[in-house]
Amino acid sequence: MGNQDVHEPDPDRRRPPTIRTGSEQPIDPEDLVRVSGRDPTPERIEWARRRLQEEGAAAIERYLP
Repeated sequence: MGNQDVHEPDPDRRRPPTIRTGSEQPIDPEDLVRVSGRDPTPERIEWARRRLQEEGAAAIERYLP
């Protein structure tokens, strides 16, 4: 075992940190309404549906990094 601490992870087996952004996941209109800080209503869900059609996943980026 040598001088290696048994609690230290093996540097060769470390996983790189996972950095995720909001647009990496599938987004539905209700998600967009909720992350904008609003309660979902039929009108707001329709607003979000149009926004997602126009901007795609980038629509959620203004709310989630």
